[in-house]
Amino acid sequence: MTSELLVFLVLSLVAITSALGMLFSRNTIYSALFLVLNFVTVAVFYLMLGAPFIAMSQITVYAGAIMVLFLFVIMLLGAESVTSPTQGMSWQRPLAFLLAITLTVESVYLIFARARLDTVITTPDAATNSMESLREMAMTLFDKFLLPFEVTSILLLVAMVGAIVLAKKERAGSKS
Repeated sequence: MTSELLVFLVLSLVAITSALGMLFSRNTIYSALFLVLNFVTVAVFYLMLGAPFIAMSQITVYAGAIMVLFLFVIMLLGAESVTSPTQGMSWQRPLAFLLAITLTVESVYLIFARARLDTVITTPDAATNSMESLREMAMTLFDKFLLPFEVTSILLLVAMVGAIVLAKKERAGSKS
C-alpha cells in the first residue's frame, strides 16, 4: 500500500465522518464546524490531485467567507440548536430516504462503471499549474465571468441583509 493511498483513505474517512457529524449534530454551530472540516479535507484532496489553486480557493471561499456568513446568520438568528420537527413536515423524511437510496445506487453504479473502464487518475503536468495558466484563469474570471461573479457577491450581501432584517423584526415582536 503506497503512502498516497494511505493518506487518501485516512482523508476520506475524515471527510465521511465530518459529513455525518454535520448531518447528525443537534447544534447548528457544531454542524457548521463539521462542514468547515469537510471543506478542508476536500481542499487536501484537490492538493493531492495537483490543483493547488482550486484547493486554496476552496479554503478561502467556502471554509472562509461562506462559513463566516453561515455562522453570522446562525448567531444572529439565535438558532444554535435544532428544535423538534413540526407535524407539517411529514413528507420530508420519506423524500430524504428516497433521495439517499437514489444517490447510493448512482454512486455504486459509477464506481463499478469506472472500474470496468479501468481509468486511472493522473496528476496534471507542470504547465497546468504554472503562473501563466493561473493568469489566464484570472483574466477569464474577471473578464468573461465578471457579471456572474458580481451577481453572486450581491446575492450573498442581500441574503445577509435579509437575515438581519428578519432577526430584527422577530426581536422587536418578542419585546412587546
